[in-house]
Amino acid sequence: MTRFSVAASLLALAVTALPVQPAAAAASSPMQVYGAWHCSNDACTWAKVRDLAEFDAANHWLIDRGDGRPSVNVVVLSFVNPLRLLNGTTDAGNAAGVPVGMDQRVVDYFTAHGIRVMLSIGGITYTGDWDTALAQNGTLLGQKAAALASKLGVGIEIDYENSNNPNLTGLQAFVDAYRAAHPYDASGADPTARLTIDVAAGDRWLIGIDQYATANWLTTANPVLDYANAMVPSRQPSASSATANWQEHLDGKPTYNPAIPPLAPAKFTGSLYVAEGSKVRPECNDFANSVQKATGSWVQSAAPNGAGTTAGLLGFMFWAAEKPSTRGVTTAPPNSCEGGVGAGATAFSVPVPMPPLRQS
Repeated sequence: MTRFSVAASLLALAVTALPVQPAAAAASSPMQVYGAWHCSNDACTWAKVRDLAEFDAANHWLIDRGDGRPSVNVVVLSFVNPLRLLNGTTDAGNAAGVPVGMDQRVVDYFTAHGIRVMLSIGGITYTGDWDTALAQNGTLLGQKAAALASKLGVGIEIDYENSNNPNLTGLQAFVDAYRAAHPYDASGADPTARLTIDVAAGDRWLIGIDQYATANWLTTANPVLDYANAMVPSRQPSASSATANWQEHLDGKPTYNPAIPPLAPAKFTGSLYVAEGSKVRPECNDFANSVQKATGSWVQSAAPNGAGTTAGLLGFMFWAAEKPSTRGVTTAPPNSCEGGVGAGATAFSVPVPMPPLRQS
């Protein structure tokens, strides 16, 4: 045996003797936000007072996934018309600008089970009314939203879907007025301090709002809003399309003018349909074959790319409980969602009530 052969043999023995190091586990964070927008049984108008027994029969799956635990940790009642809220309109479906179905009894139905409640102001139907209300008095609108939050003990979601020329000056006035009444609360202990915003599924729609909110309100260094929801696209995405959309928020759009900065994973959720038109999706009743199951690992481990330090989106939001359109399917029995959303809450060990949110 040559000296080279001897040396090679000794090296091989030394390498063999070294302990095998396990591969490093990918960084991930447990889901913290897992919720549903709720449209009542009249296509998101909440224009009638609900009988609580009937409401429970239609929505019991939200507070009981089948073992007594809630299926979600947040419900967002959708929608309040911003112009009616500003004007304090009282008519057949509203009292002082608030849909009559969004009453304290409905809020308490969820909070009694540890589920956080928020009210969504806007929706695409009310985009023009957002424009008008902000042009009239964004500050007063923010004050009225803050007073409504105080009255019911809820948070507020901004759903302003102007994709062409949003009134960002008026929206800033709204946010300033709301925060003057309910300052940012990193602990999450004060439900009225929870203020969120909806952005598009990715960075290529609602560009003005997305850019402004990401740059000014959703930073980890100086947060103003708690987080954003990346809304559903026009139809249920595949797993690859969903993660591609959400990755756009992580990456930002540096070539846009003005550029959209990257968004920290801890500052947004991804959204999926539970029902779409006449179809009940696996998100509702078949977790094993759902997009949320297929994307769950990605959602919990998505890496920061220029903003934030911790991996993983905050979690999932689902569109939408009960009946979001007049001709669409409902999630009331027999289409209730224990087998999809509820099973996902178990699979992802979703905490109820919602814990303090990651801040970085």
